[in-house]
Amino acid sequence: MYLGLDIGTSGVKAVLVSEAGAILATAARELALSHPAPLWSEQDPDSWVEAAISAVDDLAARHPREVARVGGIGLSGQMHGATLLDEDGRPLRPAILWNDGRSQAECAVLEQRCPSLHAMAGNLAMPGFTAPKLLWVARHEPKIFARIAKVLLPKAYVRYRLTGEMVEDMSDAAGTLWLDVGLRRWSPLLLHATGLDLHHMPRLVEGSAVSAVLGPELTQRWGMAKDVVVAGGAGDNAASAIGLGAIAPSDAFLSLGTSGVVFRVTDRFAPAPETAVHAFCHALPGLWHQMGVMLSAAASLAWLAGVMETSAAALLAPLGERVDGPSPIKFLPYLDGERTPHNDAAASGALVGLRGATGRMQIVQAVLEGVAFAARDNLAALSAAGGPIAELDLVGGGSRSPLWAQICADVLGIPVHRVVEGEVGAALGAARLGRLAATGEKPAAVCTRPRRLASFTPRASVTEAYDEAYRRWRELYPALKECP
Repeated sequence: MYLGLDIGTSGVKAVLVSEAGAILATAARELALSHPAPLWSEQDPDSWVEAAISAVDDLAARHPREVARVGGIGLSGQMHGATLLDEDGRPLRPAILWNDGRSQAECAVLEQRCPSLHAMAGNLAMPGFTAPKLLWVARHEPKIFARIAKVLLPKAYVRYRLTGEMVEDMSDAAGTLWLDVGLRRWSPLLLHATGLDLHHMPRLVEGSAVSAVLGPELTQRWGMAKDVVVAGGAGDNAASAIGLGAIAPSDAFLSLGTSGVVFRVTDRFAPAPETAVHAFCHALPGLWHQMGVMLSAAASLAWLAGVMETSAAALLAPLGERVDGPSPIKFLPYLDGERTPHNDAAASGALVGLRGATGRMQIVQAVLEGVAFAARDNLAALSAAGGPIAELDLVGGGSRSPLWAQICADVLGIPVHRVVEGEVGAALGAARLGRLAATGEKPAAVCTRPRRLASFTPRASVTEAYDEAYRRWRELYPALKECP
């Protein structure tokens, strides 16, 4: 048996996976976000640990025999979050998250200090990444900065609390701007640019390698055998790729989670910072990947549901499984700024074209289409960086909706496939990495492709209308950017 833990932004998911690779049980716990100032996004690091332990407690209570047989654990997590620890391993402040936009000015400073940043880290300096956050802390909270002993990413902090070891995998480390991504090692030059050194960093391992063993108290708590190995794991999107079996060059998927991602596997380090495409290490040795990232995907629908004081499911139900053409309303999903292609933390969301006769269904459809249009921006950026993508598997919470899948196919102009267990892809990928660490099996034997539930192809009847709607939608960001 194998256990996967996904430390997300809105919650923690745990999955229990059998020797045959089937998901036997899942558990989830919600997490709270804090926004103490405009553009800020923070979380209590200990809440991740408490949620993870509680989720496994749930599995152990319902499936004690199966949990007792767990031989490997894998971790997945939200990327980029700056978790600052003192000499005793305690958090010095709330973690600054991936969707925090406060460090825009520090990004410019970082690029000035380190002209080789793009070539080594493979990415533009963006506020979501970890390194600019540390420059912000150094400038605005110097007493805290002076006490930093270690900087961990969210899942690495959870690993530390589960095992006592401070370790990070290559895929998550690649999102810090401190990793030499091509060489897969920390860069003293990039660290120095933010006032840090190698001793501030955790030890590095590949995602499928053993990073530590589960601590004895938790081993006893969950009735497990001794020496349960914990794999290096992966950042959430690389873990989703492992769950989808996306481990060969050109494999690709679209994630509609809290954020949105168009992801493609590469067999080499292929940076393309000029189009704000991310180039990171994959979770397996010898592989990398490119990503286009939008900061608010399913989060946009959740926002609308909150505003309308209902559930996302209730918003979607009246629209059915397909629409006859674009909504007359246009939605910019930049509720937390945007990365690809704009690299603009200050970008704002917008609903454009509202009339007195506008109804709720038109607004809901516009939100779904706005996210799909942003995904088309990402697809275009990846196509320019490495060639066209022919089809995409669909994962994340948004993958539950056949309507959204069809809209994505119509907008992107390529087939989109819903897959089994698409909602827990990152946790499943983490469990698979836990298995690889425990058994030493070949990745191809474990990281198989999931069964496709349904395929959605672009409809000729709406293609022209969506092409025109996308053209007009793209005019909105530069036009609204000029507004004060």
